[in-house]
Amino acid sequence: MKRILLAEDDLDFGNILKQYLEISSYTITWAKDGKEALELFKKDTFNICVFDVMMPKMDGFTLAEKVIDYNPEIPFIFLTARKLKEDKIKGLKLGADDYIVKPFEADELVLRLNNILKRTEKASAQLQQSDTIKISNYSFDTKRLELTCNDYKKQLTQKEGELILFLFNHKNQLLKREDILKAVWENDDFFSGRSMDVFISRLRKYFKLDPSISIESIRNVGLEFKVS
Repeated sequence: MKRILLAEDDLDFGNILKQYLEISSYTITWAKDGKEALELFKKDTFNICVFDVMMPKMDGFTLAEKVIDYNPEIPFIFLTARKLKEDKIKGLKLGADDYIVKPFEADELVLRLNNILKRTEKASAQLQQSDTIKISNYSFDTKRLELTCNDYKKQLTQKEGELILFLFNHKNQLLKREDILKAVWENDDFFSGRSMDVFISRLRKYFKLDPSISIESIRNVGLEFKVS
């Protein structure tokens, strides 16, 4: 059974959500505020986290930042009653796997959790099958998720590693946005598209030490990972 850390301060909603997720074969650890959730995360192991954004003592965004410091591989979803565009962008920049606005159907959350966990497990298996890949002057260790170039070393998240591997396997080819999204995110909706834009910006920074590597955007078409 997959283990979920749920951080939700609304007692009625949290209780209902906990029961529904347990019926759906998940094991739930429920924290009533962000501070409690962080302490629980430090003490135990989870497969995925579900964080409400607005919580006492520590909000969901701050909680996610601290959780990522402990384990950058952990997937997480934000729940929020606010529809602010700024909140969604902030969640994307933190690396959220999804962002769900209340009210929502519980079975929708379960479906999204299942999809994220399947994708994460599949990506992990693909990375483990590879080893060290040379990308011009960079070395990409797919098992340790490390990108190095001379004295530079960057510890990657699994999503970053999966995206680099996909782009490298299709280097010097024009890739449609929807093809990248379906391969790496397994979804081409608006949220996934904005998430991809954030990750592409990160990769451009990681590869900036080598001018022979570039990620070029072709407006309204897609991307090309160029390695000369």
